[in-house]
Amino acid sequence: MKILILGAGQVGASLAEHLSSEANDLTVVDIDRERLALLQDRFDLRTLVGDASTPGVLEAAGAADADLLVAVTRSDPANLVACKLAHSRFNVPRRVARLRNADFFADPSLFAPEHFAVSEALCPEQEVTDTIVRLVEFPRALQVLEFGGGRLTLVGVRAYEGGLLVGHPIREMRRHLPEDIDARIAALYRRDRPVPPTGETRIEVGDEVFFIAPSEHLPAVLRELRREEQPVRRVVVAGAGNIGARVAGALQRRCRVTVVEANRLRAEDVAAQLDDAMVLCGGASDEDVLDQANIGESDLFLALTNDDEDNILAASLAKRLGCRRVLALINRRVYADMVQGGPIDIALSPAEVSAGAFLAHVRQGDVVQVHRLRRGAAEALELVVHGDARTSKVVGRRIADLDLPAGASVAALVRAMDVPRVLEHSEADVETRYGEVIMAHHDTVIEAGDHVILFCTRKELVPKVVRLFQVAVGFL
Repeated sequence: MKILILGAGQVGASLAEHLSSEANDLTVVDIDRERLALLQDRFDLRTLVGDASTPGVLEAAGAADADLLVAVTRSDPANLVACKLAHSRFNVPRRVARLRNADFFADPSLFAPEHFAVSEALCPEQEVTDTIVRLVEFPRALQVLEFGGGRLTLVGVRAYEGGLLVGHPIREMRRHLPEDIDARIAALYRRDRPVPPTGETRIEVGDEVFFIAPSEHLPAVLRELRREEQPVRRVVVAGAGNIGARVAGALQRRCRVTVVEANRLRAEDVAAQLDDAMVLCGGASDEDVLDQANIGESDLFLALTNDDEDNILAASLAKRLGCRRVLALINRRVYADMVQGGPIDIALSPAEVSAGAFLAHVRQGDVVQVHRLRRGAAEALELVVHGDARTSKVVGRRIADLDLPAGASVAALVRAMDVPRVLEHSEADVETRYGEVIMAHHDTVIEAGDHVILFCTRKELVPKVVRLFQVAVGFL
């Protein structure tokens, strides 16, 4: 597939890294010659220096015969203009745009062909915000990911000394759960290496374990398999930029939120936007400022500034001053690998979170969700099955009979996604959800229309998995 990536920033570079390894013809356009040179040295791709929102540059980049354009520059207007030109002048079939301003999403008609002609619009800052909010709901989770329209949730946790499963084979998990609750371990990492999660695999202290379960059962599963956790009630947010302000706004009604922002004007603006949060003006790596924020009594510290070093320093200091758990946004992978698991509990890469959202719209086949795991080393994806036994390599076949590459596994599936199912938690708590959740077993048979959730321990496996689930050319 011939793909144009407009913008060589963090998101564009992350996309280029992952798409260049999947036999795509890539061209990256940016005004920064040095950024492009770095990408060209590392990956098999073409680069072009220029303004991606101009017709001449798009033509020189090969827009006339491109299959997909991904506009991820830091400028919303430039991304919108590029999509419009790609549609009206070069007839590019699919156009994905990064948009940071929430106003554009208030009126979806702006993305119609007669206006900006955006096939898919994504907001990376909102993707990161949603990820952080899910982590607040599960205090000890390393990652929390949803699939099947929210019907399934995958949670990564660290095995701790004295845990119910530590020292025991995975097959014993079943006896710790109530009869009406099903869950499975989708993946296991030990000392940064994947371990096949068979029934005989024994979990060790420090293992990174990924559970998947129906979303409504997940709290019960975690209660059974982990020690009881106190809910997050006090949160300190360092940095009131786009992500920090969004996170504070999302959490202010459920937690006591304090925002720390060094820029006085920005602090005043955010204070006016937030109804139920306190805003302090000062540096998050200043011990006196953190004392004012009652960091020693806080459950969670979120370092969300635009500077990796500031985030690492502030989060480490917050942990030393008594904060129960700390998270830092860190863009440089070498930093994230170095600090997570030490004083910093979670090192979250905004570029990796955003790249997952874009990859779902970039990859061939009916890919609904792509979630990056372990800072991009692994992926969990949701695919929709099409075809029949004649045109598909998976329809009508048992999971045990699928030709999956080593390191790839089916974790679960959701069937009949358009059929409502009523869940009665109590007489007063009735919920309607769509689709039937089926936890994967070796004899589970895949049907057309199923949403299949797969786990790939290495990102290199993803193209093979996607090809396996594609229908034959003759399928209509």
